[in-house]
Amino acid sequence: MKNKILSIFSRAVLFVCGFLLIGSIFVPMWKIELTAPQYPEGLVLKLHATKIAGDVDIINGLNHYIGMKTLHTEDFIEFKILPYILGLFGIIALSCSFYAKRNSLYILFCSFVLFGVLAAIDFYRWNYDYGHNLDPNAAIRVPGMAYQPPLLGYKQLLNFGAYSIPDIGGWMLITVGVLLFLAIIKERKSALGFNKFFSVLIIASFLFSCSGDRPISIKINTDNCDYCKMGISDGKYGSEIITQKGRAYKFDDIACMVNYCKEHSDMKVKSYYVHDYTKENELIQAEKAFFISGGTIKSPMHGNIAAFSTESQSQAFGAESKGTEIQWASILEK
Repeated sequence: MKNKILSIFSRAVLFVCGFLLIGSIFVPMWKIELTAPQYPEGLVLKLHATKIAGDVDIINGLNHYIGMKTLHTEDFIEFKILPYILGLFGIIALSCSFYAKRNSLYILFCSFVLFGVLAAIDFYRWNYDYGHNLDPNAAIRVPGMAYQPPLLGYKQLLNFGAYSIPDIGGWMLITVGVLLFLAIIKERKSALGFNKFFSVLIIASFLFSCSGDRPISIKINTDNCDYCKMGISDGKYGSEIITQKGRAYKFDDIACMVNYCKEHSDMKVKSYYVHDYTKENELIQAEKAFFISGGTIKSPMHGNIAAFSTESQSQAFGAESKGTEIQWASILEK
């Protein structure tokens, strides 16, 4: 019987999870942020366990023009039952911390994962319905256009950028899932041992997060520059920034990127990318690139800067073009 009793660690995890689950009822769980030139401070839709909050009236007014249904808390049964589901999970977690049987931990974890999957499916269905079932008599109609927000991450919807990300309550639920998973690993005592497994898990998560930091390809002759609004037609001078929220801004010239960043100094940039001059439409990290400025270089918006992945390439081109070497930090300060 002893080997069926939960460890103190797992009991503590269940106790914490119980309060996190109950606490998530009282804070926003998810948010959809909208950014557009006419709304410099942005609009936000906050989804609580019990209601829709945020800039609901403004968003409903905008949605009316494109034929989307207006959003009202009373139209969703989820807001009536979700608080009870989360409260029940919280009570079960607290009870399991005192009951202290391993099977109760396993059942709780599997049930919680199933709940998460069903919630994601329901959220996707909700987004799809509101983004596709449009009023045919709407003032603004774009043939073939749908306005479904992303389930998670960023998506461009006409002139609006939409971010769908967890809010405080969502992160609390994610924490619950992670803690329950670690408790199960602790109880199972895998061949690696809990401490070794935990170390491997941290390293793997770090490597995965690093591998996900990639530029978004620029579509030549399709994408427009986010600064000068001109079409990006040359795959040797373009550039791109990725914000902390994952949104990509594309430019036809490095000078456009620098000017855009100066005009949006409050924007939190995660990564800068520039076209490798020696290749066609291949982006490289700006911090690791080598730059040549001036001389015979003629870029689309007269920034006249070319980037290279190696120093030898930049030096050879600099001698040929009669340009001068310039550092990335100096470019940002221009």
